[in-house]
Amino acid sequence: MEQRLLGRTGLRVSRLGLGTLTWGRDTDEHEAAEQLKAFVDAGGTLVDTADVYADGGAEYLLSRLTDSLIPRSELVIATKAGALPGSPRTDASRGHLLNALDASLRRLGTDHVDLWQVHAYDPATPTEETLHALDLAVSSGRARYVGVCQYSGWQLAKSAARQQASPGRTPLAAVQLEYSLLQRGIEREALPAAVDAGVGLLACSPLGRGVLTGKYRHGVPPESRGAAQHPAGSVKPYLGEASRRIVDALATAADGLASSPLKVALAWVRDRPGVSAALLGARTAAQLQSSLSVEALTLPGEIRAALDDVSAPVHRYPDQGWTEL
Repeated sequence: MEQRLLGRTGLRVSRLGLGTLTWGRDTDEHEAAEQLKAFVDAGGTLVDTADVYADGGAEYLLSRLTDSLIPRSELVIATKAGALPGSPRTDASRGHLLNALDASLRRLGTDHVDLWQVHAYDPATPTEETLHALDLAVSSGRARYVGVCQYSGWQLAKSAARQQASPGRTPLAAVQLEYSLLQRGIEREALPAAVDAGVGLLACSPLGRGVLTGKYRHGVPPESRGAAQHPAGSVKPYLGEASRRIVDALATAADGLASSPLKVALAWVRDRPGVSAALLGARTAAQLQSSLSVEALTLPGEIRAALDDVSAPVHRYPDQGWTEL
């Protein structure tokens, strides 16, 4: 698998990353082991987790697999802190973040993570305090690189500028944001801000929460995320008429390439300007294998242009806002 530099840093990551949101919850240890082995066998290195995934269970499961299956040295481990279980609020205070990092390291069974990320912007904590926690994590050796998640364009630009303004500060290496043919709103401000600051984009939900696989074209399969009680709300916004047009165009492109909608959608995100890696989320090893096979696919220019056109966000006059799919 091709390796890319993460933003304007020397950290190399695989251009497909393995997400662990379902680990310890919907994905048991056996399936997680199969996923990790398949991912590494395909040349993958970047594994993304968080302290709140399965209340820490995903980190603990990853530590068990790095003990028994894959050497820690072969992985680029990224984790996050700041989200509060069961609450919409984020705590990005220095005390909370550093305590959370120590707890993550214990669960992961390692003395450092390769990438440590603030899970979301915290309006109640001064930006300088949050950034100071990132500096301390790196200077203490507990993290090699740092990043943020779910930041808007101005939040990212403000944070990146502050880190770059003073000698000795730790620059932001990455920003993790949702990005797919169904969600291109980040192209208005957040993605240009990342590119300008030299911050690499880790694109999560590159399959539009599963909708871009095409499995919802003729209804909601009973075993799908859209039918499940807990995550169904996250899928519903992507099941409207505008999304249907994009999925139909994607299916047509896939037929023309003798490929699948899943692979075409992944290839589109993976090779967008500014993207360092697309993060793959799968409940089973079989699902992951389907995604990993995209490595051999490069979209022809005319196919990419057609998908760009059909999925383009609706730009309105500034007073009327911005419409996102």
